[in-house]
Amino acid sequence: MLKTQSRCDLACRYCYMYELNDSRWRDQPRGMSQAVAKQTADRIGEHARAHGLSSVEIVLHGGEPLLARPETIRALVRILRTGVGCRAHISVQTNGLRLTDEYLAVFDELDVRIGVSLDGDATATGRHRLFRDGRSSHGRVVESLRRLTAAHSRLFAGLLCTVDLGNDPLGTYEALLEFEPPSIDFLLPHGTWSQPPPGRLPDASTPYADWLIPIFDRWYRRPRTSVRLFAEIMHLLLGGASTIESIGLSPVGVLVIETDGSIEQSDFLKAAYEGATITGLHVRTDPLDRALALPGFAARQIGRSALSAECLACPVVDVCGAGLYAHRYRAGNGFKNPSVYCADLRALIEHIRRTMECDLEARR
Repeated sequence: MLKTQSRCDLACRYCYMYELNDSRWRDQPRGMSQAVAKQTADRIGEHARAHGLSSVEIVLHGGEPLLARPETIRALVRILRTGVGCRAHISVQTNGLRLTDEYLAVFDELDVRIGVSLDGDATATGRHRLFRDGRSSHGRVVESLRRLTAAHSRLFAGLLCTVDLGNDPLGTYEALLEFEPPSIDFLLPHGTWSQPPPGRLPDASTPYADWLIPIFDRWYRRPRTSVRLFAEIMHLLLGGASTIESIGLSPVGVLVIETDGSIEQSDFLKAAYEGATITGLHVRTDPLDRALALPGFAARQIGRSALSAECLACPVVDVCGAGLYAHRYRAGNGFKNPSVYCADLRALIEHIRRTMECDLEARR
């Protein structure tokens, strides 16, 4: 994940980059220079050769990556494609505000896939995804999505939607489906035991599972697109391995390069405490493999060995995997805890398992 821009043109209320615990973005260069991009490409190429990789996945991220001009993005992508020495699957994750015909033409030319963040209809999106003056971003994003789907649908990677308990779940799901996304990813808002997410009380209630389950039930009977969280849980229940950090026990395969070239852990850890992502490594001086020797990375590579006794005793541990690493944090004892979403994850997983078991039994 390359932080090609370290600023944003929205002020989303739940943003883990700018609204939670880590303010180090203020000291980062606003954009990644071509020199840092070249060093990054060289390091990725070095890593790919060392491990015999035929391809790598690179996400242009931020902040908002489209704060860079189209020609700047074109130059960056060409540097990456030239330097990595193998096939580079490149995508960009954007808030959609600046996704004009000019940017779309560049992404089409360079075969860069596009993910867009949207929380549902106008009411849902207007609760959090706001300009700094309080205006909703919904109208602008809808215009961009219509441009994307009308002429460049092959580039559309999908929609990211942050769960908000105040929004109607099925209404949110149907609003997202209007754009015929190839995938939808529902994200739990970032929080920890020290700073719980909205509505997540320290009890056995399951408000987030209760929000997601009606969507699962409708999707399962009529899957009009891929919903990554549900598909991953089903895959794990059938004995597969996870491909995302938020579920399962597979080793994490993501690292972040900041605009200044710093090599850091996954950026969602900024939700835990200031400096949680810091490694002290830099693309100028350090191979990417050096990150694997650091305790913070190792803890997300060793599966069950990093989990608490409570998690190890849980019947859904192999599917849940204690959830996203940041969500386990508690001030004073670190990350060796269940997820702050423990009750929700278990309820959701068990509902999906029961649904699958009933279906399989009926077919048998």
